[in-house]
Amino acid sequence: MTDAEVTERQISTLVRAFYERARADDQLAPLFDAAIQDWDEHLRIVADFWSHVLLGTGRYRGSPFVPHTRLPIELGHFSRWLDLFSQTAVEVLPEPAATKAIAKARHMTESFKAGLFPWKTTDGTPSRHKP
Repeated sequence: MTDAEVTERQISTLVRAFYERARADDQLAPLFDAAIQDWDEHLRIVADFWSHVLLGTGRYRGSPFVPHTRLPIELGHFSRWLDLFSQTAVEVLPEPAATKAIAKARHMTESFKAGLFPWKTTDGTPSRHKP
């Protein structure tokens, strides 16, 4: 293995460390605590997703967007999620893998925002509801 490669163990560490931070975060904790009943299952699914993204394992199938449509996500959650995820990725992954993971996370946040907040209010603020 070279320094550029990421391992399943590092992906597991990324997922667990991120959620440890998120569950202690004033903004994100209430959202996660209300939505997730089985943390072991959730961590496995998320690790499968990142394994698929970073290693091309194909272990994750489906769309991560759909489960998020039922959550009371607000715009501020995206920047906080991305900040915590990016900090964690830089700390636990080799630099090329962290860069790839952060780029994917940025893309996902923009895609999720566009899908969850498809309308704009009269002042131009993204909204979940048609004005």
